[in-house]
Amino acid sequence: MLNRLLSHDLPRSRWLAIALLLIVIGLAVAPFAFPGSKSLNVAAKMLVFILLVASYDLLLGYTGIVSFAHTMFFGIGAYGVAVASTRMGEGWPALAVGVAGALLISLALSLVIGLFSLRVKAIFYAMITLAVASAFQTLASQLSDITGGEDGLSFKNPTLFSPSFEPFENVVLGITIDGRIFSYYALFFVVLGLFLVLLRIVNSPFGRVLQAIRENDFRAEAIGFRTVVFRTLSNVLSALFACAAGALLALWLRYTGPDTTLSFEIMLDILLIVVIGGMGTMYGAVVGAVLFVLAQNYLQDLLKIGATALEGVPVLAQFVSPDRWLLWLGVLFVLSVYHFPTGVVGRLRALALSHKP
Repeated sequence: MLNRLLSHDLPRSRWLAIALLLIVIGLAVAPFAFPGSKSLNVAAKMLVFILLVASYDLLLGYTGIVSFAHTMFFGIGAYGVAVASTRMGEGWPALAVGVAGALLISLALSLVIGLFSLRVKAIFYAMITLAVASAFQTLASQLSDITGGEDGLSFKNPTLFSPSFEPFENVVLGITIDGRIFSYYALFFVVLGLFLVLLRIVNSPFGRVLQAIRENDFRAEAIGFRTVVFRTLSNVLSALFACAAGALLALWLRYTGPDTTLSFEIMLDILLIVVIGGMGTMYGAVVGAVLFVLAQNYLQDLLKIGATALEGVPVLAQFVSPDRWLLWLGVLFVLSVYHFPTGVVGRLRALALSHKP
């Protein structure tokens, strides 16, 4: 049953299987096991980034396409929900219209970009997507009447997902059940379902063709596959899943703006997570997103403890200052790439293979 659920793509490593199981269980019980707004926000961000990075891995890891426009589709999903909710008011119709509209726009844009740009060399395609993404970010900032400009858009969710919605008078397992808890579990099950769909896609005959194109596109073309068609379909699917991730983030934050979805920093984060987790594995998106988001949110706290412990030591106390958390994050990334060149998932699978008799 598990084998079929995972599309016959098992972790193939005991330690990886344990890590994935712990991550799924941890995210499933996060509201109860780790109460507090910060921990819940961190868990929700992990879920969004798992889907976002997995959608990008379909493009980069499985098809070999380098694109810098992924955050554009991420932003379209978020703005679709936000614009519809501010124009139509809170409610399920606004949410449905926003998501449907965002998916249609993402479909059209990704199709156009794919058909017109994927015929060029890889580096030129990357530059084209970077230019398109930059133009879209500028457009989102300037069309203030629609997008809210630099200030972004705040909106209200349907009642079920509203923080003020409390269906139970008493606490349940130590926490108050409210709309935030319902929002979180909506994120959890949607991300879980879409991740399994992505896993099925990459393990289908379509996914095998994408991997063949990644390894040698000339050979794939020679044996009869229309590589431009498959690359375009991969681009479209990746964009649609990224759009869904953006809609989920907007639903969770009840806000969207240029910095939360369209900034180039988010694109860099996606690339870092793909490399840390392991390209072309899907499971790497899960492991990489969890490790990166944990480091991003709790590294400062660890450095604060270190700085307190080393207080009075002139050089070391400043070296581990919480203000230098980005430096240490960079050091951790360099070390992870050096020791795990194929990512955490690739390394664990290689170790498991080397220990087989």
